[in-house]
Amino acid sequence: MTLFDLTGKVAVITGSSRGIGRAIAGRFAEHGAKVVISSRKAEPCRKAADAINAEHPGAAIAVPANISSKDDLQNLVDETMKAFGRIDICVCNAASNPYYGPLAGISDDQFRKILDNNILSNHWLIQMCAPQMIERKDGAVIIVSSIGGLRGNAIIGAYNISKAADFQLARNLAAEFGPHNVRVNCIAPGLIKTDFARALWEDPETLKRSTAGTPLRRIGEPDEIAGAAVFLASKAGSFVTGQAIVVDGGATIA
Repeated sequence: MTLFDLTGKVAVITGSSRGIGRAIAGRFAEHGAKVVISSRKAEPCRKAADAINAEHPGAAIAVPANISSKDDLQNLVDETMKAFGRIDICVCNAASNPYYGPLAGISDDQFRKILDNNILSNHWLIQMCAPQMIERKDGAVIIVSSIGGLRGNAIIGAYNISKAADFQLARNLAAEFGPHNVRVNCIAPGLIKTDFARALWEDPETLKRSTAGTPLRRIGEPDEIAGAAVFLASKAGSFVTGQAIVVDGGATIA
């Protein structure tokens, strides 16, 4: 057994057909976990699960779910229980940001969608997964937040507000669940090369501005977030709870 061994663990990961969620799922499977791939569309989920199973036979299943639907999330939990009989790790990775611009221009519907998908849906899924973790007195919840929740921004303000709330959600739940040995933490990525963040890195000039003051002088790759997730989900992170682990190439200290 190593500090990072996840053998026998079952992980539900939202937004895991691509990007950061897909990288986390792949690394969890590599470290011995069973993983549940979930995002809105069935076909990308199936392809991601198939790719993981090609390397780690029987490690992955696909259960599509729209995080804005409480019924979809309950079905995600129910199907995981049918397949594997338990949930040990809950990773709330999926998020949305339908608006770029100053807060003065955001519509109520756009603001509500950001808050519902990035905060309320995490609360729903965690509350569905937590009871069995509490009963076993063992479990790990990981919320993928963002360094945006630590900084002001004139263009993605509503998104940043939601990500700041995720930090507090983790702290509150860590206080509630801690006596039951269930840990709740956030990962706060910087700019990562994903489709979700494409608007922030695809243009060479925008990318240059984004990385000019970052100590590592580059943006991150999805797999560079997965290591932090393995740490938080495994024995290596067994005394860490209520924290936000920043993985940003040094952007927030520059």
